[in-house]
Amino acid sequence: MRQFLAVIFLLCLNLPAAAEEGTASALKSLDSFDATKAWQGVGRINIGRSGFCTGTLIAQDLVLTAAHCLYDTHTGLRAKDQEIEFLAGWRGGRASAYRNARRTVTLPSYVYKSREHVDRVATDLALIQLDQPIRNPSIKPFQTGLEYAQTGQELQVVSYAKDRAEAPSLQETCHVLARDPGVYVTSCDVDFGASGSPVFIVEDGVPHIVSVVSAKAEWRSKKVALTAGLDPHLNELIERLRTEDGVFNRVENGGARRITLGTQEKSSTSGTGALFIKP
Repeated sequence: MRQFLAVIFLLCLNLPAAAEEGTASALKSLDSFDATKAWQGVGRINIGRSGFCTGTLIAQDLVLTAAHCLYDTHTGLRAKDQEIEFLAGWRGGRASAYRNARRTVTLPSYVYKSREHVDRVATDLALIQLDQPIRNPSIKPFQTGLEYAQTGQELQVVSYAKDRAEAPSLQETCHVLARDPGVYVTSCDVDFGASGSPVFIVEDGVPHIVSVVSAKAEWRSKKVALTAGLDPHLNELIERLRTEDGVFNRVENGGARRITLGTQEKSSTSGTGALFIKP
């Protein structure tokens, strides 16, 4: 499959590219309380003043994101944990909860590479452990679907991105176009800032995260989104937290987990990179 992947673009705010198009429903802005009520566990991850990604809670103290969000695209250096902040349910300049990162982990097999390397997509996952759990009953962690998604399967995505950074957007329908071990080619509509966005499969009305947005690309002359599957890497990330941190205790909430994303990528519209400032 990889021979069909033409130009790969990481979803960084400082990289020029056109918006995604595909066989999917239009994006719907979740710009009211009622619209965002079911999606409070999705939030924006700010790293310093340099930019953002999208993230999602999978436990009261865990956020899942794309690993490349933790790196500066110009220097290749990883962000310091204390520079990372998760804004759950960010909308209209306010969040339902604000938390800083206690620590972050990536897969041992992940190596930060330039945007031309599609091989990094399969391991493009990271966990952010929050400095304090989010126990607000209105901010519920999402369940993670560790099973594989099938070609043709219907997906949903909730994301922040360039030109829609102040409220999340929901894409109610997009599809898996093709799959490779750990990588899905999807018709989902993504743009800069959407890295780490949760990709859901809905079963019996309950959304389960099956992958996270990693990059956008061209595949068979179509603009597509590449997403990193969770199975088996999510359990590996959780185990890494357990083994490397003696005081780590995973917080469960009805069997659900929360997932979040971070980024250190700079804005193409700001020479200083200071795109977002904390309210």
